Amino acid sequence: MDSVDRSLQRVLAGFIRMHVLHHAEEGGLYGNWMIEELRHHGYKISAGTLYPMLRKMEKDGWIKGREEKGGARRRLYRITPQGRAALKEVRARLQELFHEVETKEGQSESRARNPVARPAPPSQSKFRSSSA
Repeated sequence: MDSVDRSLQRVLAGFIRMHVLHHAEEGGLYGNWMIEELRHHGYKISAGTLYPMLRKMEKDGWIKGREEKGGARRRLYRITPQGRAALKEVRARLQELFHEVETKEGQSESRARNPVARPAPPSQSKFRSSSA
């Protein structure tokens, strides 16, 4: 997250945690692989940012890490039951948020609840009156 300002970093950190939980639920993840996966999605995150985040998620009980035996020293992270519950809740809230910000129906409902919302911009009609 090098080129992103700090306030936006705080928002994107939630998305990164959701990515971690998602991949931990798929079967597990390694930190270095997660950095590459996040880059695939446009996040520029360093090991110095991701590993403390993983440790905090582990301390919070969302993921569990264990050292892999054998060759290179690396830690495999998997989701816990508490992490699975958190991911379920985050998915539901993300779906609701997506509905509100990306659908006309959701935007209309949101404006109706918000006492200081500006009027919706006029939409272009699919049907044009004939001028013949």
